[in-house]
Formats: sequence, C-alpha cells, structure tokens
Amino acid sequence: MSVTVEKLDNNMAKLKITASAEQLEKAIEKAYQKNKGKIQIHGFRKGKAPRSFIEKMYGKEIFYEDAANELIEEEYPKAVEECGEDVVSSPKIDVEQLEAGKDFIFTAEVALKPPVKLGKYKGIEVEKIDVEVSDEDVDAEIEKQRNSNARTVDVTDRPVKDGDIVNLDFEGFVDGVAFQGGKGEDYPLTIGSGSFIPGFEEQLIGFEIGQEGDVNVTFPEEYQAEELAGKAATFKCKINSIRAKELPELNDEFASDVSEFETLAEFKEDVKKKLQAKKEADAKAMKEDAVVRAAIEDADMDLPEAMIETQQRQIFNEFAQRLQMQGMNMDQYLQYTGNTVDKMLEQVKPQAIERIKSRLVLEAVAAAEKIEVSDADVDAEIESMAHQYRMDVEKLKEMMSDAEKKQLKEDLAVQKAADFLVENAKETGAKKTAKKATKKAEAAEGEEKPKKTTARKTTKKAEAEAEGEEKPKKTTRKKKTDEE
Repeated sequence: MSVTVEKLDNNMAKLKITASAEQLEKAIEKAYQKNKGKIQIHGFRKGKAPRSFIEKMYGKEIFYEDAANELIEEEYPKAVEECGEDVVSSPKIDVEQLEAGKDFIFTAEVALKPPVKLGKYKGIEVEKIDVEVSDEDVDAEIEKQRNSNARTVDVTDRPVKDGDIVNLDFEGFVDGVAFQGGKGEDYPLTIGSGSFIPGFEEQLIGFEIGQEGDVNVTFPEEYQAEELAGKAATFKCKINSIRAKELPELNDEFASDVSEFETLAEFKEDVKKKLQAKKEADAKAMKEDAVVRAAIEDADMDLPEAMIETQQRQIFNEFAQRLQMQGMNMDQYLQYTGNTVDKMLEQVKPQAIERIKSRLVLEAVAAAEKIEVSDADVDAEIESMAHQYRMDVEKLKEMMSDAEKKQLKEDLAVQKAADFLVENAKETGAKKTAKKATKKAEAAEGEEKPKKTTARKTTKKAEAEAEGEEKPKKTTRKKKTDEE
C-alpha cells in the first residue's frame, strides 16, 4: 500500500491510496468465499459453483463491491497513520480504479487539524463567584430531603391542591374534534410539576374526586406537533383519586433515618459541608468555562466544515446511545418529537463548533506552555477510572489499547491546560452566586433531549472521542467525469 497527500484549501487534504493488484485479488477471493453460499448456479449444488462460473454468468464485477469495501476499511487507517497528517474528519471516499489484475486506487478527502493562533490566555479577567453557604441554602437542601422521603396518603375530604398527585382521565379536543395522542385514562399527574401544557394543571386545582369538567388551554407556538401548535384546545377531565405528600417531621429521628448521623444538628452540619464542596466545584467549573470561552474569543482558527460535520455526527451518536440506555431508540424519539435527523444535526452545530474550538485552544495552550503529562499522571487517572467502574486497576490497564492510553494522556494535558488558565485568571468585580454550570452542561443547551429522561452523562472516553475519526463510508462509487 502507498499513499500520497494533496493539500487543498481550508485545511482539507486528499489522500490517494493505492493497494496492489495482489491485494485486490485476495480481497476478491475473500468476497467470493463469503458470498458463494448465497449463489445458485444450475448444475452445481448451492455454494459449490466455482468463482469462474459465477463471474462468467454475472460478470467479473460481481465481487468488486465487497472487495473494495474490504480494502478501504483495511487500508484507509494505515494510510492515515503512514501519511503523518492529523486527520479530524470522516473521509469522503471515491474509487478511481477497480479492475481485477490492476492496482486498486481510491481517494479519501479529509479535514486536517487547523493551526491555532492564540491571543490572550493568561491573566483573563473573570467575575468573582460567591461560594458562601447560607442557612437558607442548608434549609432548602434539607427540605429536598424531606420531600424525597415523603410518603403519599389518600385524600378524600378536600379538593385538589397544588402539589397533590391526582389520577385522572382526560380527552383533548380542537374545534370540537378529538386529536391523536390527546386521550389518557388513570393518568398520574403531580399538580405543579409542569408536565402538561402551561395552564392545564392549575385549572385542576379545586376539582373534587369524581368531578368532571373542562380545562381550556392553548398549545405553545413552538409545540412539537405542528398540527396543534398555537391552537386552542379543550380537555374534558375527570378526577379519579387524590393523593398528597406527607412530609416527615424535622427532628433527630428524621436525621438518623436519612443519614449516618444521630442528631439533626450533625446532619445539618454535614449538609453544609457538602453544599460548600459543591459550590466550590461549581465555581471552579464556571471559572474554567469563562476563561476558556475568553481564550477562544481571542484566538484565531479556521475550522474545516468536514471537521464540524464529523463532530455534529459524534454528538448525535452520543445522544442516540444515551437514548438506547434509557430504553428508547432514535426512530421512536424522532416520531415522538416530530423532529428529523437533519434538524437535530443542525441544532447541535453550535455545540459542535464550541467543543472543537475549546479542544483546539486548550491543546495550543498545552503546547505553548510545554505542559507535560507523566506516566504517574496517567496511572493515577486509570486508577480513578477503575474505582469509578469498580474494576481491577491492572485489568483495566490490560483492556486499554495503546491508542486509548495515548488519547487519555492527551486528555489529561488538555485538562492541565484548563487548570493553567484558571490558575492564571484574575478575579474582579462583584461576587455572583455559584450555580451548577459546567462546560458540558452549557454545551448541551442546544441539544435535543427526550422528555422525562435522566440528565446526560459524558464519560472521559466519550470526550476523548470528540475529535476521533469515524470509519470510512463504504462505497465503490466511481469518480465522476466531466461528461457525467
């Protein structure tokens, strides 16, 4: 195999990859062995027809596509490694020559990592963040604990109140006609949860058990079902039952039930410590996000569109994997939301650009400051990962490939660069309250999310893949000529 590189505009390149005629012959033979059992030739038992008979009857090209795909998948990664270029996109493949007895030639158009010209990245000014924990913060957290440990009791002597859990039947009508998806029976709904259309839940307050009545609402203009967006609707509702939360009494017994502490005072002190640690972590994340964004704004780089498209697809695939973990596939999600793959890819484009720029700038800072990651740093991170996944450290090391260890080392350098920016930032101005706002959370703002699912989690491995390569698209499409 040989490869040549032609540099194109906008940080793009075309790799011309040549596999020998002998390699192509082996790939064609492999394709024959793989497919012969599916081919029936008169006079031969199924799967026993010689390759020459099959090629004579169906044409020599019958096995070309499988052979080409085999070679592309095998030779493309080798070509990327051999050429020494930093490829940051999926390849666009074109087959230039595919004929038995001749070399197999194909091209791969790819994006190369763009150079970054850093601006100011040391001494960036950031607003000071208040990390003080107040008594009100502690009380609010304990109230959450009370709510999460509340029990529900049947209510029969009063109407629905805010916060109640009702069981109801409902059916929705627009212009007097029932619409699809607007009917439910024995549906559990917490009043005030915001699960239904704005205005729906509030109108149920005051209903008695067994009472039937109408709830009038207007669908939001941006409602996911376009045929209902902005339209007035009437829901005929009936309350079947009412349940209410009964909060535990706030005393030493409550503290011992929900914690390892025997007294409420000890529990409160522990809550305060944990809130303090959380506020400090949130403040660090906010500060890091602010300095990285400032460094990005003052840096200069030209992102190839193919690099952005690859990142969009990566984010989309990560989201699809999270959906699958939650028991929903992408087809179901698209049907549920009325969205499309193309729309979702466009929606995550700003996030893709932000993710790429952040990575590139931090890599540039690491290079400029000669930030190094030792083997001890890598071992410590692997140990932390092993603890997180409840695995044996040595077993995890064995499972990790050299490429994964290299990627981990690069990720640690990037994190060290982010820490460097934070350490060299200047805090100015009035204090603001630390809130949970990490780079990942803010980056996800433009991302589609299914209703009633857990918050997304991005593992280090997923982040490491942020600028990784996807497998080449399998194709044997001939390169178009001017006449075509």
